[in-house]
Amino acid sequence: MLFAVADPKRTDDLRVMPWWYVLIGVLLAIALGWLVLDWLLGEADRATGVDTRATLRVDAIRTGLTVVAGTGGGLALLLAARRQWLSERAQRHQEFVTTRDHSHRERIQAHTEQVATTTQQHQEEQTRIADYDATQRRVTDLFTKAVDLLGSDKAAVRLGGLYALERLAQDNAGQRQTVVAVVCAYLRMSDENEGDPDDDGATTTHEDEVRRSAQRLLTRHLHADLPDSYWPEVRLDLAGTRLVDFDASGCTLIDADFTGARLIGTTRLTGVHAEGRLTLTRATFGVAAFDGLTTSGEFVVDDAVFGGEATFDRAQFGGEVSARRARFASASFSETVFDKTVTFDRATFTDTASFRNATFHSGFSIERGTFAAYAGFRAATFEDMAFFRWTAFEGDAYFENAVFHGAVNLGRAEFHTRASFAGATMRRRPNIDHVRAAANQTHVWPAGTTAEKEDDDWIVLVDDRP
Repeated sequence: MLFAVADPKRTDDLRVMPWWYVLIGVLLAIALGWLVLDWLLGEADRATGVDTRATLRVDAIRTGLTVVAGTGGGLALLLAARRQWLSERAQRHQEFVTTRDHSHRERIQAHTEQVATTTQQHQEEQTRIADYDATQRRVTDLFTKAVDLLGSDKAAVRLGGLYALERLAQDNAGQRQTVVAVVCAYLRMSDENEGDPDDDGATTTHEDEVRRSAQRLLTRHLHADLPDSYWPEVRLDLAGTRLVDFDASGCTLIDADFTGARLIGTTRLTGVHAEGRLTLTRATFGVAAFDGLTTSGEFVVDDAVFGGEATFDRAQFGGEVSARRARFASASFSETVFDKTVTFDRATFTDTASFRNATFHSGFSIERGTFAAYAGFRAATFEDMAFFRWTAFEGDAYFENAVFHGAVNLGRAEFHTRASFAGATMRRRPNIDHVRAAANQTHVWPAGTTAEKEDDDWIVLVDDRP
């Protein structure tokens, strides 16, 4: 007897043939042989002659036995075929069971591996969180201690606090802007720490040295060409600070704010690349060097005061320049390029001002400005409008070989000494309404204009073109 494990999902499960099926088959074979034998014997009994009847009876018996034997053989063959069929079914079933068990084991193995992987990831995440928390606690502790040092009444201790903050920022990029903000805030503080008593009881001033160290801390990490020490995306907020000999030469400044800052001594921003807005509104300078400065955003020096020489030679201003009401002692913008609008309205130059070979790709305006000494625009190029309305040139004004592609407005400008437009090119007729010049000087006016006497001291420009 064969036993098979039934699969509830299969409709062709193996079934065992009952024993009485075989018994019924044997009885059917005997019954069939008996019926055939009885029928043949009956036919033989109808024959005439004893010999013939005996022969027929023998043949009938032989035929009946043959039928029984044939039926039995057929049943045996059927059973053999069924055994073969059952064997094949059993083999297929075993293969199915084996495949199912193998698939089940694979699913169990995959599940086990998934559980192990998830557990490992969870452990790694917990480890990472623990490491992060430990790092943050350590950073917070270091930061707090460094700030405490920076608040000391001893200059040497404050220096130690600065260097501790710098090291912290160098090792932790996420803390750099915070550290820079703290250092900027320190520089914005009043000079309370000046006059610290030393060990001998004498009063000495060390605050400037601490401030210089803070300034150097900021600027030495703003050089993009030094990737090992560069702090990218750091913004300086130095509004209202007092900076001594501030030197940011070659630095990259992002949205730097110096509003109201007092920059004492020599300020150097030579070769600086300014991204975003560079704000110097109401700042005061001693000597200032901006040579080679490049900007991508607005450059604002409204109401700024430059007490010493200010140089912007070969600078490249990619954004707008606003210097409204700014006061310059001596200023040089030689070979400077201005890509956007430039505004010097009400600006004052108390000493020489040079824009030699400067290029203005957009509008230029210096309405109601004052040049107390020499004003030089030699070989300057104005590709758009140029406004000098109400501007007072109290020293010599030279526009020799300057090129004006757009409108030129000199309305009500005053030239107190010599004015020269020799070789200047004006593509459009200038507005010279009420332009006055000193009568006791020799002037060279733009082509198409002449001068008429107004009184003993002044002459007035007149457009003599038809």
